[in-house]
Amino acid sequence: MMRTMTLRGIDEKTAEALKEKARSEGASVNAVTLRLLRESLGLEKRKRSVRYSDLDHLAGTWSAEEEAEFERNTSAFEKVDEELW
Repeated sequence: MMRTMTLRGIDEKTAEALKEKARSEGASVNAVTLRLLRESLGLEKRKRSVRYSDLDHLAGTWSAEEEAEFERNTSAFEKVDEELW
């Protein structure tokens, strides 16, 4: 049996955080809230994968010259040291 509950007293900061989390996960606020409750109560394990978005604003901002410079400066990391293998 699925029960309906009403949660009162949610402050604006918490409500906005729930909405943002739901938006970022592509889920409803209800689904996110239920998952967070189950996880915090130990009824469901937390997913181990963490999604970061703190560098999203940089995506696609390099010029062709900047990309070429990055490739030149990191090309040494592509080489395999045969003596170690």
